[in-house]
Amino acid sequence: MELREMRAFVIVVEEGSLSAAARKLHISQPALSQTVTALERQLGIQLLVRQSTGVQPTEAGMTLLTEARAVLARHDQALAALAQHTAAGDNVLRIGIPLELPTDLLSTPLADLAATCPGTRVQARHMSTAAQFEALRAGELDLGLVREHPIGPDLDAVLAVEERLGVLLAAEHAAKIAGPDGIRLDALAGLDWVGFPRSGSPAWYDELTAILRSHGLDLGPAAPEGQELIAEVKLAAVTTGGAFALAPPDWSQPIPDSVVWSPLAGHPLVRRTWAVWPASSHRRDVAQLVTTLDRG
Repeated sequence: MELREMRAFVIVVEEGSLSAAARKLHISQPALSQTVTALERQLGIQLLVRQSTGVQPTEAGMTLLTEARAVLARHDQALAALAQHTAAGDNVLRIGIPLELPTDLLSTPLADLAATCPGTRVQARHMSTAAQFEALRAGELDLGLVREHPIGPDLDAVLAVEERLGVLLAAEHAAKIAGPDGIRLDALAGLDWVGFPRSGSPAWYDELTAILRSHGLDLGPAAPEGQELIAEVKLAAVTTGGAFALAPPDWSQPIPDSVVWSPLAGHPLVRRTWAVWPASSHRRDVAQLVTTLDRG
């Protein structure tokens, strides 16, 4: 049984439902359900009673809840004790952050980090995925949050969050093509995509554009190198009515009345963010942060 499975189970019981726990963990409900089901299969016992109104722990589930809380508390206590042995030069934790990171993704991990490693000072840098990989390999970052899984044995990674992307459209146009389950990707044909440069995250760009093209979208030329996909760029292009942009449901930017966000029917686009760090790292603060970011 892994720590991440224990943490997931504890949160499910505390929230009282898989959907609420999935939102808190920033993963899809099916993925969380699979984690709990796999845990029950691994232990050979039923841990939860699933009802339409939520979930309740069985007697065995209550036993696991008590033990899991104790194990997690002991783990956090051990990390806090070891934090005092961190070298003085390790007190600055350099983290790479992409644009559009969920606002609450780092709140709990950083709070836990402050409690267990009070001597660590965090420095956050907004960087593309490609730039973060380069900085991690050059020793200029200690942890990166990136849009694609690294290749090679020199970097380790855990899944931090999954987001089902929706679409930003001019309100008038969205009203014409929206269905009961959202907007179909093929209904966006004829509109320009407000994209991002491929160099920033090649694998994610290729995955995304392949899905868009498979639904009949002509994407036109790639975004110019160096053009940041900031909120102002997206909204300015979408407001004209001839373009669409992609954004997560909890997009933190204010949206004008002339623009609406809508889910995509069938949820064909899922953006994943990975926490990545050098495989050779032995830093206690990195280990603590990774443990609380691991949503896989």
